[in-house]
Order: sequence, then C-alpha cells, then structure tokens
Amino acid sequence: MKKILLFLLVTFVSLSFTAQEFEGPKENRYPEGVEKKNELKLNAFNLIAFAALDISYEKLISSNSSYGVAIFYNFSDYENDDITFPKKFSITPYYRWFFSEYQYAQGFFIEGFGMLNTFQDFYDSYDYNNNYSKIETQTSFGLGISVGGKFVLKEGFTAEVLAGVGRNLIKGESQEDYNTFQNEIIGRFGVSLGYRF
Repeated sequence: MKKILLFLLVTFVSLSFTAQEFEGPKENRYPEGVEKKNELKLNAFNLIAFAALDISYEKLISSNSSYGVAIFYNFSDYENDDITFPKKFSITPYYRWFFSEYQYAQGFFIEGFGMLNTFQDFYDSYDYNNNYSKIETQTSFGLGISVGGKFVLKEGFTAEVLAGVGRNLIKGESQEDYNTFQNEIIGRFGVSLGYRF
C-alpha cells in the first residue's frame, strides 16, 4: 500500500509541475519534440529486481495516444525454495491514452494491454514408490490495464513509471491430470529509461 501511495504522489506532483511549466496558449503547448515519433525503453526495475531483460518500442500516434510492444525475458530459473519471479517470457502489445493538455504524448496515461506469457510452475508429484518435485512451463494469454506517468527531457531522454494488473484468459493444461496452471493474475510494473527519436 505504501508503494502505491508513493507512486501516485510522485506521479501527480510531477504532472502538476510540468503542467505549470507549459501553461499558455494551446498553439504553443508543444514547444519541441513533436517531430519525434518513436521511443526505445529499458525497464530498469525488472532488470534490478528480477535479473530480467524488459525492453519496449513505442510509436506515437498523436499528442494523446500511442501504441507499442514490450518483450520480457527472465534469465533466472524458478526455484521452490526461493521467492523467484515465475514469469519466464512475455510479449505485451499495448495502447496508451495520455491526459496532458500541454505536452506531446507525455504526462499521466492509462494503458490497455494484452500479454502472451510463459510461466514456470512448481509442484510436488507422487507415485507408488517416490515423491518428487517438478517444474512445468505453461503458456497463456491475458488482458489488463495499467496507469503511469511519462516524462521527456529536451534532449529526448525519457523516464516512465508504470503499474498494471490483468488476468490470464487461457489456462494451459498440465501434463499431470491433477495439476492446472495456477498463474491467473498478471502484473505489469516498471521504472523505464529510454530515448525518443
């Protein structure tokens, strides 16, 4: 709860500051950077917290909308004894709607996303002679929604904070009859650094 409140506080304070900076006639609300329509970003949060590579490309459609795709790959393997992030791989297309009146495709936004994701699921299996543990990989597709804030410097460098949640709609079947894919909730979180060009 504290993390969510801190995220919201930082986002709204930053948006208030930048909105005041660009107050003025609407014809002057985009002072620079309008010709830059592409962004490449690296999610530093996932890299540090989970040793996972999370990169994304975003195409700016207009002053208040964009679409893009993010690719996530987790280099660590799931282990039952440790608290390890079970998501192994995902491809996430998304669409964003920005709410700033004085900035071009930046500030507070809301996002809808789809996620093709692969998880590693750990379970114990039993037969007549032995007990053994097994890690099984499952693939699913989910839909979700995110909120966040994006800030762009004059040089084109970007910083972005994002938090979202969704649900897997397709559950993979286990190789074992009694086990089903348990990862129903999907998350989309990050602090990304990038470049607009």
